[in-house]
Amino acid sequence: MYFSFFAGRPGRTTFISVALSSAAFAATEPLFELEPVHVIARSGSAPLTVDVDPRAAAQPIPANDGAEILRSIPGFNVIRKGGTDGDPVLRGMAGSRIGILLDGETILGGCGNRMDPPTAYVHPAAYDRVTVLKGPQSVIHGPGLTAGIVQFERIPESYTQAEATARVGLTMGSFGRNDQLLDIRAGTPNVYVNTAATRTESDNYEDGSGQSVHSRYLRWSVHTALGWTPDAHTRVELTGVVSDGEAAYADRMMDGALFERENLGLRFERHHISERIESVEFKLYRNHVDHVMDNYSLRPFSPSMMMPGRSASNPDRETLGGRAQAALRPLDPLKVIIGADHQTNHHRVRSTNNQDIAPYQLQTRERDASFSVTGIFLETIYEPTSDHRVITGLRADRWTATDHRPDLPLGMMARVPNPTRGDKREHVLPAAFIRLEQDFAAATTVYIGLGHAQRFPDYWELFSKEALNSLSAFHMRAEKVTQIDAGVTHRAGSFTTSVSLFANQIDDFILIESEVAKSAAMAAIRKTTVARNINARTFGGEISVAWIPGNGWRADGALAYVYGENRTDKHALAQQPPLEGRFGLSYTSGKWTIGGLARVAAQQNRVALNQGNIVGQDLGPTGGFAVFSLNAAWQATRHAKISIGMDNLFDRTYAEHLSRGGSMAAGFPPPTLRVNEPGRTGWIKLDLSY
Repeated sequence: MYFSFFAGRPGRTTFISVALSSAAFAATEPLFELEPVHVIARSGSAPLTVDVDPRAAAQPIPANDGAEILRSIPGFNVIRKGGTDGDPVLRGMAGSRIGILLDGETILGGCGNRMDPPTAYVHPAAYDRVTVLKGPQSVIHGPGLTAGIVQFERIPESYTQAEATARVGLTMGSFGRNDQLLDIRAGTPNVYVNTAATRTESDNYEDGSGQSVHSRYLRWSVHTALGWTPDAHTRVELTGVVSDGEAAYADRMMDGALFERENLGLRFERHHISERIESVEFKLYRNHVDHVMDNYSLRPFSPSMMMPGRSASNPDRETLGGRAQAALRPLDPLKVIIGADHQTNHHRVRSTNNQDIAPYQLQTRERDASFSVTGIFLETIYEPTSDHRVITGLRADRWTATDHRPDLPLGMMARVPNPTRGDKREHVLPAAFIRLEQDFAAATTVYIGLGHAQRFPDYWELFSKEALNSLSAFHMRAEKVTQIDAGVTHRAGSFTTSVSLFANQIDDFILIESEVAKSAAMAAIRKTTVARNINARTFGGEISVAWIPGNGWRADGALAYVYGENRTDKHALAQQPPLEGRFGLSYTSGKWTIGGLARVAAQQNRVALNQGNIVGQDLGPTGGFAVFSLNAAWQATRHAKISIGMDNLFDRTYAEHLSRGGSMAAGFPPPTLRVNEPGRTGWIKLDLSY
């Protein structure tokens, strides 16, 4: 069989085709349920949780990194920089306010300008499940996670006999998009091995006006796990990950030439130990990221005042961590999770302003920052009856940070001594929460929770910015968040509804402000970017509805809204997304499904120019927009499925409110105020399993 379709407009047409043996699609198997293309992520089984299948076909085009896969979750936005490596934003909060965990391990980027956020090292197709927990409503996943937690997980297999499985995924799309996935798993009752290899690439995309955007990328990864299961309740697993890539950026004068990651992890877990000890788990890991940014590898070199020569910067970061955790059952209605975790990370950098004469590879890496945090935690689930639960948690974290920088930049060329060189900070920061959950019959759950968490400033806030009264922001105060979460989930008949609301008070919120005038040598005035503490408040929420009336129809809808206030400066809190709605409709008949998605964003006039976070600052108000997309899928056999889609059907030219500002790149059109989103994009995805 031969399958093809066209995507594009006259003068810019993309041809996408897949040729497959007709034998692979022999319709000899019985009918089975077909899942439609996902347009809105499903709420999880517990309050405040959302689950995503990272391998399922989704609209817009299947994700190429960890941030893109979060777009379908109400409450999430992604700040665009190019074709990949955007920064996720949850309920208006970005950066280290969101915890990114890969199989329970912390990973941190190296770039001082957030070219490589943690999600840049995530290859979604290599994972089995993505789980989001919103708000400070858990203490077992790490320190200072004030906005929420995103977990990317590979689920270990259990084998009762010797067997093997294989899965192949292929995606092709407009602008040269080309992805491959190969996942092979094999094992016996005592040992197993899993390997997943991914590769994704794309050329520069075009916006709705046909203007090329500097955005091409190439990424690859290999994940391997080797496990030993001496009995049904014990598991020892050794994991390893290597990955790399390159990415062009439309928002800055440099591109990412290297995104190398190496990971090694060891996990031991045992379940059903005794009547009162449910499980114990120990984990050790090492993550190392090595990143290079330059102004010549992925774009024609163009001298400028700031970078007159071929320039490169090579930061790296090593993270060592571990955790121990036990789940206890001291009383039948009470479950207790108790544990401790530890993490250290060291950041280094080397650079050159003239790669031809003094290559960065020959420079010495200089350590500029060190962090260490040790935490203890206790989380309880008290369930006196089957329909009532009280979940509580306590946590304490001891943080240390050391400033190793000998000097700091002052303007484009000058450097001056660092006033905080050798300074060391030590703090103990608490976190706590309580949440009440009540089930009514079997269909409705109502919950309300109160949480408090304190977040130690991250590398980008302490080491990449100045303070108002100093060249160093190393002594920035920790952030303190107190938040109420409340909501209801309802499942009855053909309707599923989820309402999640929140309101918080943030003391010492770390605000990043650019274009701040400060004095320089000889009484001159210079413009710089500073970090400072303010008091802030945000509230909002998400509403999701799914309706399955029967006869193959399904309708989904979601609304998300955030209102932020800077109480110190008496105006809007910057970098808050506008009101957004997503509406999907699909029809399934036998092995076929067809659907559509409408995404609508309102205008955003509540802005604070040049203020924001470590990811970006407000650039001004934005108008609203509406984007329409179509999709279809065919389950040819139990082991073969084809999905197709057309995103931005009407080729709309638009940019998200949360977006980086455009920057000039040689050979490309003049930059737009914000980096525009892709124009009409067609794609096709093939999934094969054995």
